[in-house]
Amino acid sequence: QVQLVESGGGSVQAGGSLRLSCTASGRSTSSYIMAWFRQAPGKEREFVAGISRGGLTKDYNNSVKGRFTISRDNAKNTVYLQMSSLKPEDTAVYYCAARLDVRITPSQNEYSYWGQGTQVTVSS
Repeated sequence: QVQLVESGGGSVQAGGSLRLSCTASGRSTSSYIMAWFRQAPGKEREFVAGISRGGLTKDYNNSVKGRFTISRDNAKNTVYLQMSSLKPEDTAVYYCAARLDVRITPSQNEYSYWGQGTQVTVSS
């Protein structure tokens, strides 16, 4: 079992930056694909970014490419999401997720472990 806890959410003005962290406990995350998803009010949860087990391969939703960066520190069992040039449409609850596999996928159904989420609010 893996327990995931997100932190770093908050309120920021458009154009600002935030860094989210997701720390895992229970088992080492070095064998897991890690990803960030988000869910805005009234919308379905969507894939934001994913990172391979070693951190060399990354995948992003087109809407965040060039603005968000996912990274991980396996020694700390932590994955990060650096968010820059934030827009009001980035407002959502952000979730960390993990899957025991070698492939990044944007399908939320493929992820077995989820955090509780952290709120990000971007005002115009």
